Amino acid sequence: MTALLTRYRSLTQQLEHAEWLLPTLARLLFSAILLIYFWVSGLTKLGDGFAGIFSPSAGAYVQIFPRMMEAAGYDTEQFTIFHKVIALAGTWAEFILPALIVLGLFTRFAALGMIGFVVVQSLTDLFGHGLWGDPKIAGAWFDRFADAVIIDQRALWILLLLILVIKGAGPLSFDRALQSRD
Repeated sequence: MTALLTRYRSLTQQLEHAEWLLPTLARLLFSAILLIYFWVSGLTKLGDGFAGIFSPSAGAYVQIFPRMMEAAGYDTEQFTIFHKVIALAGTWAEFILPALIVLGLFTRFAALGMIGFVVVQSLTDLFGHGLWGDPKIAGAWFDRFADAVIIDQRALWILLLLILVIKGAGPLSFDRALQSRD
Protein backbone atom coordinates (compact mmCIF):
# COMPACT_ATOMS: atom_id res chain seq x y z
CA MET A 1 0.00 0.00 0.00
CA THR A 2 2.89 2.37 0.80
CA ALA A 3 4.41 1.82 -2.64
CA LEU A 4 1.06 2.63 -4.27
CA LEU A 5 0.69 5.86 -2.26
CA THR A 6 4.27 6.86 -3.05
CA ARG A 7 3.68 6.33 -6.76
CA TYR A 8 0.39 8.26 -6.58
CA ARG A 9 2.07 11.21 -4.82
CA SER A 10 4.87 11.20 -7.37
CA LEU A 11 2.43 11.42 -10.28
CA THR A 12 0.20 14.04 -8.69
CA GLN A 13 3.14 16.26 -7.74
CA GLN A 14 4.02 16.49 -11.42
CA LEU A 15 0.51 17.72 -12.15
CA GLU A 16 0.72 20.30 -9.37
CA HIS A 17 3.72 21.83 -11.15
CA ALA A 18 1.97 21.97 -14.54
CA GLU A 19 0.68 25.53 -13.97
CA TRP A 20 0.40 26.08 -17.73
CA LEU A 21 -2.00 23.18 -18.32
CA LEU A 22 -5.28 24.36 -16.78
CA PRO A 23 -5.45 27.88 -18.28
CA THR A 24 -4.25 26.65 -21.67
CA LEU A 25 -6.91 23.92 -21.77
CA ALA A 26 -9.58 26.35 -20.53
CA ARG A 27 -8.87 28.74 -23.40
CA LEU A 28 -8.72 25.89 -25.91
CA LEU A 29 -12.08 24.52 -24.73
CA PHE A 30 -13.61 28.01 -24.70
CA SER A 31 -12.47 28.41 -28.31
CA ALA A 32 -13.77 25.00 -29.36
CA ILE A 33 -17.12 25.14 -27.56
CA LEU A 34 -18.20 28.75 -27.02
CA LEU A 35 -16.40 31.13 -29.39
CA ILE A 36 -18.57 30.50 -32.46
CA TYR A 37 -21.71 30.21 -30.30
CA PHE A 38 -21.24 33.78 -29.03
CA TRP A 39 -20.14 35.21 -32.39
CA VAL A 40 -23.14 33.74 -34.21
CA SER A 41 -25.41 35.03 -31.45
CA GLY A 42 -23.83 38.47 -31.84
CA LEU A 43 -24.40 38.39 -35.60
CA THR A 44 -28.14 37.96 -35.04
CA LYS A 45 -28.16 41.27 -33.16
CA LEU A 46 -26.44 43.39 -35.83
CA GLY A 47 -28.45 45.73 -38.03
CA ASP A 48 -28.14 45.83 -41.82
CA GLY A 49 -24.91 46.70 -43.61
CA PHE A 50 -21.66 47.97 -42.14
CA ALA A 51 -23.49 50.57 -40.03
CA GLY A 52 -25.32 47.65 -38.41
CA ILE A 53 -22.62 47.52 -35.76
CA PHE A 54 -24.06 50.81 -34.49
CA SER A 55 -27.71 49.96 -35.08
CA PRO A 56 -29.04 46.86 -33.33
CA SER A 57 -31.49 44.67 -35.21
CA ALA A 58 -35.02 44.05 -33.98
CA GLY A 59 -33.72 40.61 -33.03
CA ALA A 60 -31.34 42.22 -30.56
CA TYR A 61 -34.22 43.87 -28.75
CA VAL A 62 -36.27 40.66 -28.84
CA GLN A 63 -33.39 38.69 -27.32
CA ILE A 64 -32.37 41.27 -24.72
CA PHE A 65 -35.74 42.85 -23.84
CA PRO A 66 -38.27 40.13 -24.72
CA ARG A 67 -41.18 41.28 -22.59
CA MET A 68 -40.70 44.95 -23.45
CA MET A 69 -40.60 44.13 -27.17
CA GLU A 70 -43.84 42.21 -26.88
CA ALA A 71 -45.45 45.06 -24.94
CA ALA A 72 -44.24 47.55 -27.60
CA GLY A 73 -45.79 45.48 -30.39
CA TYR A 74 -42.27 44.72 -31.69
CA ASP A 75 -41.81 48.39 -32.61
CA THR A 76 -38.18 49.27 -31.89
CA GLU A 77 -38.95 52.99 -32.29
CA GLN A 78 -40.57 52.89 -28.84
CA PHE A 79 -37.23 52.10 -27.19
CA THR A 80 -35.01 54.81 -25.74
CA ILE A 81 -31.32 55.52 -26.30
CA PHE A 82 -30.69 53.67 -23.02
CA HIS A 83 -32.12 50.48 -24.53
CA LYS A 84 -30.06 50.97 -27.68
CA VAL A 85 -26.86 51.38 -25.65
CA ILE A 86 -27.62 48.21 -23.68
CA ALA A 87 -28.35 46.29 -26.91
CA LEU A 88 -25.13 47.56 -28.52
CA ALA A 89 -23.02 46.83 -25.43
CA GLY A 90 -24.39 43.29 -25.25
CA THR A 91 -23.81 42.75 -28.96
CA TRP A 92 -20.26 44.08 -28.92
CA ALA A 93 -19.50 42.04 -25.79
CA GLU A 94 -20.38 38.87 -27.69
CA PHE A 95 -17.64 39.65 -30.21
CA ILE A 96 -14.96 41.40 -28.17
CA LEU A 97 -14.83 39.39 -24.94
CA PRO A 98 -14.56 35.94 -26.60
CA ALA A 99 -11.89 37.28 -28.98
CA LEU A 100 -9.86 38.60 -26.04
CA ILE A 101 -10.09 35.22 -24.30
CA VAL A 102 -8.97 33.31 -27.39
CA LEU A 103 -6.05 35.69 -27.90
CA GLY A 104 -5.20 35.61 -24.22
CA LEU A 105 -5.29 39.40 -24.03
CA PHE A 106 -6.67 40.99 -20.84
CA THR A 107 -7.90 37.47 -20.17
CA ARG A 108 -8.92 37.85 -16.53
CA PHE A 109 -10.94 40.97 -17.31
CA ALA A 110 -12.52 39.37 -20.40
CA ALA A 111 -13.40 36.16 -18.53
CA LEU A 112 -14.96 38.17 -15.68
CA GLY A 113 -16.97 40.13 -18.26
CA MET A 114 -18.09 36.87 -19.87
CA ILE A 115 -19.22 35.54 -16.48
CA GLY A 116 -21.37 38.66 -16.06
CA PHE A 117 -22.65 38.22 -19.61
CA VAL A 118 -23.58 34.56 -19.03
CA VAL A 119 -25.38 35.41 -15.78
CA VAL A 120 -27.42 38.16 -17.47
CA GLN A 121 -28.06 35.92 -20.49
CA SER A 122 -29.28 33.13 -18.22
CA LEU A 123 -31.55 35.41 -16.18
CA THR A 124 -32.99 36.86 -19.39
CA ASP A 125 -33.65 33.37 -20.72
CA LEU A 126 -35.19 32.16 -17.46
CA PHE A 127 -37.35 35.16 -16.63
CA GLY A 128 -37.55 37.30 -19.76
CA HIS A 129 -38.27 34.43 -22.12
CA GLY A 130 -40.23 32.48 -19.51
CA LEU A 131 -38.04 29.36 -19.56
CA TRP A 132 -37.96 28.99 -15.79
CA GLY A 133 -41.07 26.82 -15.90
CA ASP A 134 -39.56 24.29 -18.32
CA PRO A 135 -37.39 21.90 -16.27
CA LYS A 136 -35.87 20.30 -19.39
CA ILE A 137 -34.43 23.65 -20.44
CA ALA A 138 -33.93 25.41 -17.09
CA GLY A 139 -32.71 22.34 -15.24
CA ALA A 140 -31.98 21.83 -11.59
CA TRP A 141 -28.87 20.98 -9.67
CA PHE A 142 -28.56 17.77 -7.70
CA ASP A 143 -31.02 15.96 -9.91
CA ARG A 144 -30.02 12.99 -12.02
CA PHE A 145 -30.03 14.88 -15.34
CA ALA A 146 -26.99 16.79 -16.57
CA ASP A 147 -28.36 18.05 -19.86
CA ALA A 148 -30.34 21.17 -19.02
CA VAL A 149 -29.34 24.04 -21.28
CA ILE A 150 -29.37 26.84 -18.75
CA ILE A 151 -28.52 25.88 -15.18
CA ASP A 152 -26.36 22.82 -15.90
CA GLN A 153 -24.47 23.92 -19.01
CA ARG A 154 -23.97 27.52 -18.03
CA ALA A 155 -22.63 26.57 -14.60
CA LEU A 156 -19.91 24.65 -16.44
CA TRP A 157 -19.29 27.66 -18.71
CA ILE A 158 -18.82 29.83 -15.62
CA LEU A 159 -16.45 27.29 -14.08
CA LEU A 160 -14.39 27.32 -17.28
CA LEU A 161 -14.30 31.13 -17.17
CA LEU A 162 -13.45 31.17 -13.44
CA ILE A 163 -10.35 29.12 -14.21
CA LEU A 164 -9.23 31.96 -16.48
CA VAL A 165 -10.09 34.64 -13.91
CA ILE A 166 -8.06 32.84 -11.24
CA LYS A 167 -5.20 31.34 -13.28
CA GLY A 168 -4.92 33.84 -16.12
CA ALA A 169 -4.35 33.00 -19.77
CA GLY A 170 -1.37 30.68 -19.48
CA PRO A 171 1.95 30.78 -21.32
CA LEU A 172 0.62 30.86 -24.90
CA SER A 173 -1.00 34.27 -24.68
CA PHE A 174 -0.60 37.96 -25.32
CA ASP A 175 -0.93 38.52 -21.57
CA ARG A 176 2.26 36.51 -21.03
CA ALA A 177 4.04 38.23 -23.91
CA LEU A 178 3.16 41.65 -22.51
CA GLN A 179 4.44 40.90 -18.99
CA SER A 180 7.49 42.89 -18.09
CA ARG A 181 10.69 40.90 -17.76
CA ASP A 182 12.16 41.45 -14.32
